[in-house]
Amino acid sequence: MKPLYKTVGIVGTGAMGRGIAQIATQAGSLVKLMDTQAGASEKAREALGEQWDKLVAKGRLEAAQAADHKARLVVASGLADLADCDLVIEAIVERLDVKKSLFAELEAIVPAQTVLATNTSSLSVTAIAAALKHPERFAGYHFFNPVPLMKVVEVITGLKTSATVSTELSSYARQMGHTPVQAQDTPGFIVNHAGRGYGTEALRIVSEGVADFATIDRILREQAGFKLGPFELMDLTALDVSHPVMESIYQQYYEEARYRPSVITAQRLAGGMLGRKTGEGFYRYQDGVAQIPAEPAIPVVHEMPPVWVSPRASRRSELLQLLKDLGAKIETGQSASPNALVIVAPLGFDITTVAVVERLDPARTVGIDMLIDDAATKRRVLATNPATRSDMRDAAHALFARDGKAVSVIRDSGGFVTQRVIATIVNIASDICQQGICTPKDLETAVTLGLGYPLGPLAMGDRYGPTNILEVLFNLQTVYGDPRYRPSPWLRRRGAIGLSLMHEER
Repeated sequence: MKPLYKTVGIVGTGAMGRGIAQIATQAGSLVKLMDTQAGASEKAREALGEQWDKLVAKGRLEAAQAADHKARLVVASGLADLADCDLVIEAIVERLDVKKSLFAELEAIVPAQTVLATNTSSLSVTAIAAALKHPERFAGYHFFNPVPLMKVVEVITGLKTSATVSTELSSYARQMGHTPVQAQDTPGFIVNHAGRGYGTEALRIVSEGVADFATIDRILREQAGFKLGPFELMDLTALDVSHPVMESIYQQYYEEARYRPSVITAQRLAGGMLGRKTGEGFYRYQDGVAQIPAEPAIPVVHEMPPVWVSPRASRRSELLQLLKDLGAKIETGQSASPNALVIVAPLGFDITTVAVVERLDPARTVGIDMLIDDAATKRRVLATNPATRSDMRDAAHALFARDGKAVSVIRDSGGFVTQRVIATIVNIASDICQQGICTPKDLETAVTLGLGYPLGPLAMGDRYGPTNILEVLFNLQTVYGDPRYRPSPWLRRRGAIGLSLMHEER
């Protein structure tokens, strides 16, 4: 198949530029590398040649194909050498003034039919194109690092972008082996916008003293099924990348509470604790390996108290069966006996509030997160309140660890870690749909491929129950009085019928 764009120019030969050049060359295009830094284009060409040689050595690429790729990857000495390109993609520094200046120069060099595209991750496509004489041929073309492995690309339509240009760029993405998703020109587009619910909410949780970095990472990996915890992920991407994106989206949305950055990342960025690449971030690294603190030992409890479960507990029947399987002595009276361990399982509410509202003894009350089916998790999460006695905390910990499943005990807060993070992810995704930034289908595709979540956010909401997610959000709003937990109208409207794609509005 002939490539849609015969000749492609890449301006900027860092990691992103190299990656885009690699897949464009492999798609059959003649690719011209251009960089203002002396020798950078030549180094990029050599590095890509070595990459193809490695693939040949591993038997994943034919030698003739590698030679063909190398022959179609050339170095441009300056912008003038890009005059015959059908498509020029920019992958330079994330500065609006620099990008605008570059495209003004390019527009004076390339012919009228040449498509111009920016790989910006957070800047407005419309703003970059504002000074162009032909903004209709300009679009966002946002790839993710490492480009050859991250198989999604956001095709961003500016206010004046031609529909034909967006369609062609999507088709070319498929020729390069990637999955295109269409996005309107809004702060963060799809992936970086949807991603605000993960790390940002985790930072709020740790700032409240609920749990430490390692505990939150363990919970979101082993209870919710994420591949990396939020702090592991930020250490991997580095704070000099992730924190500016947090600030950019927050500022571009005129300080919308949902996207509020954290002083924790600002301070660590200022102190040079960026993550893996500096040897220290949220974790210290020795030889590239994170030094993760050990978990607290399971308490030894010689005499286990009887257990009473609140009638208002979520998944109460499942919780009672779990306690039975764990060998607990379960009380069935209307109220707990004076010596019983009291178990509650709220959605969104803190354990203190539940104890007060239900007139329970807070000294004996411990909460458990039952948002997710226990059989589907590798970790249970308990929460104490400020009055919980240490013997009751230890008894609950030891009891729920009897079958060998890991247990984390966190401090009291509105909602559990998983509840807060998942509800925030689903709520922000719903707001993306409400704004019409993309289709629900493209949202799910972009998030699963671009962020690696275990499920798309809408599928996540359906799995754990839209009404449960709404209950968590409403109760969090009550606890915190903070607009960041205000449910999206789209979520409230769709909560009763489900969020899955079969209900997509057309």
